[in-house]
Amino acid sequence: MTEKEFNECVTNYADNVYRFILKNLRHEEDARDVVQTAFEKLWKCREEVQAIKSKSYLFYHRLSPDDRSYPKSEKGTVTGRVQGRVESGGNPHPAQDLKKILEKGLARLNETQRSLVLLKDYEGYSYEEIGQITGLNESQVKVYLHRARLQLKKLFWSAWKT
Repeated sequence: MTEKEFNECVTNYADNVYRFILKNLRHEEDARDVVQTAFEKLWKCREEVQAIKSKSYLFYHRLSPDDRSYPKSEKGTVTGRVQGRVESGGNPHPAQDLKKILEKGLARLNETQRSLVLLKDYEGYSYEEIGQITGLNESQVKVYLHRARLQLKKLFWSAWKT
């Protein structure tokens, strides 16, 4: 990857990567740090990464929660931070309740399912693009995403009934 291609990568993907991480972490400073670290790592190994694979590299290889640069919550897990925010305090506004339920549901999904839901439903990527980002084939993306949505649906129904 050349310097020009790297700069294009930053221009094209920085906002998407930031929104994706922010949606997972719910903490702006941590999200900025993770994105900066991801691009720094991409810069350091730019000669080994093809420009066409840079998006996949950023999302899958450098932003994995298993990566040491991904901030952890007090409980030691990324989802711990989201769950802590969902469980604290109550807001009587119905839209806020729905948001809480959604965040709680996302926190219950495994990392792969959560990433797929966020990439497809929040960021609007196609199945093919998600497959390139995650390293899964298109049918796996569809199956995992379907299962994640079923889990979210169950949570919504159980919350609605109570």
